Amino acid sequence: MSKEFEITSEFEVDATPEQVWDAVTSGTGGWLWPMEAPEPREGGKGPFGSTVTAWDPPHRFTNRVEDVEGISEQTLNQLDYTIEPRDEGRRAWVRYVHSGIFVDDWDNQYDGASKHTDFYLHTLRQYLTHFDGRPVAFATFDGPEASKASDAFAAVGRALGLADDTSEGARVQAQGPDGQPLDASVDYRNPYFIGLRTDTALIRFFGRNHWGYMVGVSIHDFAPDADAERNELAWQGWLNGVFGG
Repeated sequence: MSKEFEITSEFEVDATPEQVWDAVTSGTGGWLWPMEAPEPREGGKGPFGSTVTAWDPPHRFTNRVEDVEGISEQTLNQLDYTIEPRDEGRRAWVRYVHSGIFVDDWDNQYDGASKHTDFYLHTLRQYLTHFDGRPVAFATFDGPEASKASDAFAAVGRALGLADDTSEGARVQAQGPDGQPLDASVDYRNPYFIGLRTDTALIRFFGRNHWGYMVGVSIHDFAPDADAERNELAWQGWLNGVFGG
């Protein structure tokens, strides 16, 4: 049964309104995934077939789409960003509202979207704080069918070498592809997601098995010699290996 939803989040970040604006309109590869920049006007074309319904740099950006491309569970999607200066423009306050209509399985879809929103917006703050404006090589992929199992994401944490009590803020030497040690900070961790930040990358692990999907991985690599294809090949092999592939 179709039903409307709304997810709202507010936060402050150590970045100027202009930096936040650039990140959410043209720099999405650094924290979400690469998207074509919207046409800079009301009524312009936005990502995924959307229409820009508010365009007031660097304060308000809204896009809306009636039929969401490639997402059968959703018929209406709107993203709204309000950005205000703080501390004489040195910092920014952001209000993000994601709304729309889920077609089916509303509780599961809402729970997944809400928890993903928290993780994505956290990653936005990490990007703005540590890597703002740097070119990025982005890769994203899913695990095998076996990663849908109820205990799949716990297996990912163990494969990374994280103890059950390793919490946010910890410095770790995680186990990466081919057993290579990975010096990183755990910038996000709960039963659904793990975020690792190295000196040159944000590596994100998504426990989508909790919502009936495969575990996912995204890599935002800001190193000068970053290679998205090489990262995907290495980490896809690592992820498949976690589940016996």
